[in-house]
Amino acid sequence: MEISGFVTYSVALGIAAAIPGPGIIALVARALGSGFRPTLPMLFGLVLGDVTYLAAAVLGLAYIAATFGWVIVALKYAGAAYLLYMAWGFWREGITVEKISAKKAGGSWSSFLAGLLVTLGNPKTIIFYLALLPNLLDLTTITPTDFSILVVLTFGVLMVALLPYIAAAGKARKLLQTPKALNRLNRFAAMCLAGAATAIAVRSS
Repeated sequence: MEISGFVTYSVALGIAAAIPGPGIIALVARALGSGFRPTLPMLFGLVLGDVTYLAAAVLGLAYIAATFGWVIVALKYAGAAYLLYMAWGFWREGITVEKISAKKAGGSWSSFLAGLLVTLGNPKTIIFYLALLPNLLDLTTITPTDFSILVVLTFGVLMVALLPYIAAAGKARKLLQTPKALNRLNRFAAMCLAGAATAIAVRSS
């Protein structure tokens, strides 16, 4: 691959990643509820989901994905269900002034898994990697070295695009210190997560 190909991919991915969708909504809701650091595992899960679809496109698995569409549908609803589970946790208990911790909204593993499922079930991500990516790059000429560079670029671009959302939400969370404000925060986070779950479930795969 030439440098122009990597640049084209990075710009297209950056634009797609920065557009608010289920993934960003889930990240913001998590950061509002638990802060910056506890949200990082979810971000890594989101990135792994993107790398998974990147690998699928590069390895020519678009046909298999189309043939076994039920797998994509299953992942989509699994992601939506997990977000609803998180939403219910925020609505029912959420966080308190006495104990604001990541554990209250789920541990690192559950956060990572939620991020992975959200990406794997997000139609926007599926379309980008399995449909649009072949139009941006000549996948038949990609070497193992090219693929390694694409993985690094994917990680870097997604971090640059998504970290500001988490940082802003985490900072806003620190301003909410009263029980009344925290209650509103919990309800808002729950509604954001439920909204993301709905968006994933109703969009066509």
